[in-house]
Amino acid sequence: MGKRLFITDLDGTLMTDAKTISSQDLATLERLQRNGVVTAVATGRSVHSLEKALKAIGFGKGQGFFPIDYVLFSTGSGIMAFPGREIIFQRSLTGSDVRKIMGYFDLHRLDYMVHRAIPHTREFLYRSHGLPNPDFETRLAFHPGDGSPLKGPIRNAEPATQVLAVIPAGANAPELDTIRRNLPDLSVIQATSPLDHKSVWIEVFHKDVSKSKAAAFLAERLSIHRRDSISIGNDYNDEDLLAWSGKGYVVENAPERLRQVYETVGSNNACGMTMAAEKSGWIGN
Repeated sequence: MGKRLFITDLDGTLMTDAKTISSQDLATLERLQRNGVVTAVATGRSVHSLEKALKAIGFGKGQGFFPIDYVLFSTGSGIMAFPGREIIFQRSLTGSDVRKIMGYFDLHRLDYMVHRAIPHTREFLYRSHGLPNPDFETRLAFHPGDGSPLKGPIRNAEPATQVLAVIPAGANAPELDTIRRNLPDLSVIQATSPLDHKSVWIEVFHKDVSKSKAAAFLAERLSIHRRDSISIGNDYNDEDLLAWSGKGYVVENAPERLRQVYETVGSNNACGMTMAAEKSGWIGN
């Protein structure tokens, strides 16, 4: 059998609601590696946010062994090889793209954050239009000292990894398709907030950024055919990766629309990732 690729989302898929990873899922990832399967995590987290999460559960630099070969971070804006942390792929928005996105979000009075280009993604500028937005405030609180408020119009902008708008649940905002039509030649991805699980995050990236495009780059680099790939996710920002993969699974805690399309396994709290690997037959006896 040729090379194979197993990709799992992180938050809400591999990670439990308590922000841990079960010993069973870790053992499954190790078994996949022993069987010659390349393992990867595809996450919306930046490198800094990922390292912070791994450190909290004992897999930071100099800590325990995390059985992952690659990380597709910032929704596919970059790919990092493990354990050496070498960045092998990255894409950024141009300054003119950033100005265009900011202008559109300002027009619709959407609160947003502009994250600097890799490797400085943890640093960001932000604009709040003054309406109640608890999820936006929570995200700011999670990154003390990393953000600087935007004041007045911006005539020049530096390249950026992404521009992220946080829309409270039920707020009056343009539909996703409308945003995509008004921001052509850019990658516009919707996700459910991992913080309050209700707000909508609209993330805008370079046109060639998505989890599936990063996965395709990695597969080509490793001479792996897409039919020999499996992915598992839990939210709308995983949908393009699930569609690209030879086989896509969703955990039980995924939105109903995704569960209607993709085979469903146990939840992120019930080792759904392991169930997907078992169904694949890739981990043996």
